[in-house]
Amino acid sequence: MYKRGVPIYAIVLAAGEGTRMQSTRPKPLHMMCGRPMVIHVIHALREIEITQTVVVVGHAAKQVQDVVGQQAPAWSNISFSQQKVQRGTGDATIVGLRAVDESAGALSEIDDTSTIIVMPGDTPLLQPSTISALVSEHQHSKNSATLLTAFVDEPTGYGRIVRAKDDRILQVVEERDATPEIRSINEINTSIYAFRRDLLGPALRRISNKNSQSEYYLTDVVEVLASMGHRVGSHTAAASEVTGVNDRWQLALAERELRARTNKQWLVNGVTMFDPRQTFIDVTVTIGKDVTLLPGTILQGTTAIGDNCEIGPNTRLIDSTVGSGSSVESTVARNSTIGNNAKVGPYANLEPGSIVADNAITKAFYDGVQ
Repeated sequence: MYKRGVPIYAIVLAAGEGTRMQSTRPKPLHMMCGRPMVIHVIHALREIEITQTVVVVGHAAKQVQDVVGQQAPAWSNISFSQQKVQRGTGDATIVGLRAVDESAGALSEIDDTSTIIVMPGDTPLLQPSTISALVSEHQHSKNSATLLTAFVDEPTGYGRIVRAKDDRILQVVEERDATPEIRSINEINTSIYAFRRDLLGPALRRISNKNSQSEYYLTDVVEVLASMGHRVGSHTAAASEVTGVNDRWQLALAERELRARTNKQWLVNGVTMFDPRQTFIDVTVTIGKDVTLLPGTILQGTTAIGDNCEIGPNTRLIDSTVGSGSSVESTVARNSTIGNNAKVGPYANLEPGSIVADNAITKAFYDGVQ
């Protein structure tokens, strides 16, 4: 268990353009199961008491800031800092740390051993329990830094974890710089870290941009801290949690995994699904008890389903409410309200603002207000 009452800050790196997404939409704002990707990352902090979450923005800064400002949970204590020129993850962390320093007020970097979490804005499958365990490991081990690592069968493309004989981490070696021996290591860096605040700032000031990309890499901080005699440790996560999303294919794979988790949660909580693989539920949806979802059901946005309902087959409900005891078959409804014990469909189309009264029977192509 992590130490309560000790300040914990999070820096979420969301400044990149994400060119591989092939989109005009900023990468952090691509949607997954009803939420922008970066909002999923912020929700991974919910099991710890966050003093402040700094989101470092850059590309399309205002757009990202507006969406995150509206959708981030209140407990995350969001603020923003802008990286005006993208010069690497190390530079982005400096930008975020500056915002932490400004908010900390009287706390001095020199003697402040509070925890700084640094995480990318493109790991939407990260579980809150994993972040809590990372912070706990970091605090109790008194490491200067604790890296979240994972073991994968195919580590190609990832930074490898290089350890000393006593298991301390010495450095993170990127693929392009790795020898064949280092490339054979299957423990990878996930780009998620916990740092001691009093050591992070000085270490960042010692990293260089003398590399092929002329950028400041946060991974270089690991070697700086180790070379100064500070212990760098790790916590291991499941590989499925820490996969980054860089293109539409990876986004689709991540969404499939998140939908499977969401469906499993509802099944455990008493919802029946004839085929979970053909049932699609956003994380923002709420569902009552003894609800049956037939194949082809899609529940999106702020949709709320009451108890003892049957939804589907082939039904899509967006930002709509269904009262208890109702059935909705082969229907599309947007921003609509369906009362208790109502029967809607098959082949109904409820336009925004539609209201179906309690006990009503509404069939094909209804689009008015009852």
